[in-house]
Amino acid sequence: MAKRKKSNLQWIKETLELKPDHRWESPSGYKIFVADRGAVRLNVPQDWVFEPQEKSFKFMDKKPPKDDCALEVSFNRLPPRDWSLFPLKSTLKKVIEDDSRNVIAKGEIITLKRQTARIVWTELKFIDTQEEPREAFSRICIGLGSNVQCLITFDYWADQAEQLTPIWDEVLRSLTLGLYIRDPMTGLAFPD
Repeated sequence: MAKRKKSNLQWIKETLELKPDHRWESPSGYKIFVADRGAVRLNVPQDWVFEPQEKSFKFMDKKPPKDDCALEVSFNRLPPRDWSLFPLKSTLKKVIEDDSRNVIAKGEIITLKRQTARIVWTELKFIDTQEEPREAFSRICIGLGSNVQCLITFDYWADQAEQLTPIWDEVLRSLTLGLYIRDPMTGLAFPD
């Protein structure tokens, strides 16, 4: 069996002028991130650094290695079918159980229901030992809706939780799955 070549990602940045009647709105200090025409959409801090990964999208408060936190988003398009019975909560429990970091505390699993999506998330507290041992949090979210499944992680230092928790809250509040953008210059969107 032939080995698959590592993909050589080539990102093309295109700047479009928004039409005067555009519908794009985000809170002050945030920008809107849209992946794959609207498969996933969420708000991220306006001044954060964006680094596309091979299979995900990563946002950090500063350029590495000076970054203190990282928000990473990945998604899969799913075949059309009824996903309402997919066990999101138990899937997230399994992700938590398989976490290989030095976990010292696990939060409860929180469920959010949207008109077209189900979302579960939780928080882990762990000791980061890459340099000096330091307490950190990892928030993990799985969303499922409109035949799109997303995974969002947010890792940050425990002593910065007060300033970074509102960012997580805005990410979850703004998370939209499967609302496809027909015209990026107006923001006009329709579900497929």
